[in-house]
Amino acid sequence: MPTKKTTPDMILMIVTFTLLAVGLIMVYSASAVWAEYKFDDSFFFAKRQMLFAGIGVVAMFFIMNVDYWTWKTWAKALLLICFVLLLLVLIPGIGNERNGSRSWIGVGAFSIQPSEFMKLAMIAFLAKFLSERQKMITSFKNGLVPSLSLVFSAFALIMLQPDLGTGTVMVGTCLVMIFISGARISHFIGLGFIGVAGFVGLVLSAPYRIKRITSFLDPWQDPLGTGFQIIQSLLAIGPGGLFGLGLGQSRQKFFYLPEPQTDFIFAILAEELGFIGGSFVLLLFALLLWRGIRIALGAPDLYGSFLAVGIIAMIAIQVMINIGVVTGLMPVTGITLPFLSYGGSSLTLMLMAIGVLLNISRYARY
Repeated sequence: MPTKKTTPDMILMIVTFTLLAVGLIMVYSASAVWAEYKFDDSFFFAKRQMLFAGIGVVAMFFIMNVDYWTWKTWAKALLLICFVLLLLVLIPGIGNERNGSRSWIGVGAFSIQPSEFMKLAMIAFLAKFLSERQKMITSFKNGLVPSLSLVFSAFALIMLQPDLGTGTVMVGTCLVMIFISGARISHFIGLGFIGVAGFVGLVLSAPYRIKRITSFLDPWQDPLGTGFQIIQSLLAIGPGGLFGLGLGQSRQKFFYLPEPQTDFIFAILAEELGFIGGSFVLLLFALLLWRGIRIALGAPDLYGSFLAVGIIAMIAIQVMINIGVVTGLMPVTGITLPFLSYGGSSLTLMLMAIGVLLNISRYARY
């Protein structure tokens, strides 16, 4: 059994709490106008986010004190539970539909998003699979196919909701883990062509996805329709300039940018805090990823390394896609910005994932 250190990675913990604090402030700032109009309570979304943050922090500290190889023991069970939840969410009456996607299961006044928790369960299981079969991963039949079959089974269920953004993050994370484990580059090149063909097929199979692609290339073709969010996001970021309009002074949150507290919260942050504020947040994410990579490199066993790599890849991919969408560099996908965007399932999951990383750091040698 690895020797346990007394303290976790304090830099990672400080960065996480700083991002969480920025997120809580920005959720209130971005949502106050909309919340006052819809619920007659400007703190409606902020209070709920604080509740989820509290639950997430408690979960993070609890998980931080659970030896990380415990997840290896329970990986199969957790993955099975998440598969069951992904099936249940598709059943009318159990799954709740929002914005054309049936991705939530109602629990009292709140709801959970099973696809978010599937990401972490898949990381835990794939880390177990890869650590036990690392020598076989170079084999297309015995290593690559079994792991990818499981990943794409989960992806298929997520796409039935449909939720392309979450599915893309999960698949991208798993591909990073498989590549790091030693899979052949030639296999990835071949799968890359298949993946591109499959992605094109998914886009062509749904007219709204085609519109998202065309609006990303030229949002002004349909400025009041599919290009509306991107245009309004850019109109928020542009006037922010170097120092921003000031905290709470956003103009786009006055019913121009739809639900600005969720996927496009970075646009409001850039408008109010400017280039300096946006760069500060990106620097925090860079620090978080650096500490995560150090933990992965210093983990005492393969399972810990793969688990840390998966968590860091998940956060990095999600940040890159969200910022890419908000700045008009990528099509709209509906992915939250970790720790900042409003959303209970996403915030709780991210804090739980950080808890796992912090526990690994207590054993890491660096």
